[in-house]
Amino acid sequence: MTDSVDGVNVLVSELANDAGMVELVEMFVNELPDKVAAIKKAMEDQDFEALRALAHQLKGSGGGYGFPAITKAAAEIEATTKADRDLRKLTAEVAELTSLCDRAKATSSMG
Repeated sequence: MTDSVDGVNVLVSELANDAGMVELVEMFVNELPDKVAAIKKAMEDQDFEALRALAHQLKGSGGGYGFPAITKAAAEIEATTKADRDLRKLTAEVAELTSLCDRAKATSSMG
């Protein structure tokens, strides 16, 4: 689900209306900047094993917290690191995942 806030398409968790999950989803969203930083660092270092492991973790957790788009983007990175390790492709995939993570919100309420 996406909402637009200040012209930015916000990626809202599919669990935003599940009162029992909102706190857990917020914790997941709050950890995303650190996860993204680690992914970017692994990409810069061309540490494909670390990049694959980080993408694998995010692939599993993204969907569990209501972000199937994050799961899909992480799965693409994981597959590329296992296959051809095409740097141009990986750079684009990391940029896409970073964008999704930057826009992720636990709920559509911004207050």
